[in-house]
Formats: sequence, C-alpha cells, structure tokens
Amino acid sequence: MTGQRTLALYEDVSDRQTAPRRRRAREFEAFVAGAAPRLLHAATLLTAEPPTANPHAQRLLTAALARTYAEWDRLRGEDPYDRTRQELAARFTRFARAARRHARPRGGLLDRLTPQERLILVLRLCEGVAEEQTAALVGLPEDRVRAICARAVAALRDAAGAAHACGARAVS
Repeated sequence: MTGQRTLALYEDVSDRQTAPRRRRAREFEAFVAGAAPRLLHAATLLTAEPPTANPHAQRLLTAALARTYAEWDRLRGEDPYDRTRQELAARFTRFARAARRHARPRGGLLDRLTPQERLILVLRLCEGVAEEQTAALVGLPEDRVRAICARAVAALRDAAGAAHACGARAVS
C-alpha cells in the first residue's frame, strides 16, 4: 500500500511539474511560428547569404532562439522578439569577428559592407529599431550609429548605381 501511495504522489507531483513545461513549450512554439520568418530574414541579411542557401543565418537564429527559450520564464514582460533580436545581434557580432579571418566575398551588395555597417543597417532600416536602441545594442553613441547608417546607405547606393551602369553598358 505504501508503494502505491508513493507512486501516486510521485505521479501527482510529476504532473504538476510537467504542465508548466508543456505550457512554456506551447508559448515558445507559438512565438517561434510567428517570429522566426522575420528573424531569419534579418539573420540572412546580417550574414549576407543568399535567401535560398543560408546555413550561417539559420545557425545564428537557432542559437539566438535557444537562448531565448532558456530565458523564457525570466522574460517577465520583456518582448521575446526584442530579446531574440538582441541575442541575434550579439551572436552576429561575435560570429563576424571570428569569421573575418576566413571571409570569402560572396559578391552581394550587403557583402560590401562591414559587419558593423550591416548590423546597424539591418537593425535600423529592416527591423525599424530606434537609433537610441540600436546605439545601446551595439555599444556606440547615437551620432556614430547615425553616421555609420548613412555611410552604409551611401555605399549601397553607389554599388547599386555602379552595378546598374555596368548592366546598361553590357546591354547596349
């Protein structure tokens, strides 16, 4: 009889512990289902990979989402999208430093920018993050973020204009 009571008590405690885990998993799955496409797009832009073949971006996003899941219960009112984007930016910065030694240009427009320029451009223009928040994320003053963003946009315009001019000459 004692063994059956112990087993019943264990099952009851186990059920009470499992229910919050299942709820947490469902909440996180719903978050990922809604946010992952947009976050993957941002990660793809950061890594300057083609959208169809983006293994670095996928690994970057998976790591950022894993960190968000680990902190899910501690978010307490913090937006999980913002938290994941912060983690994505931090991981990209570390990734870019390590990858700089082994970098091979892929030839895309964003690949012409430095990792810092890409990060600021993606946060400001693609993700719509305010200047002051971007500055806090990358650890720079707001005026420096503004200057880097302007320089990156100008570089992209110049590169796009040059590519367009070359294409027009080749057609004529």
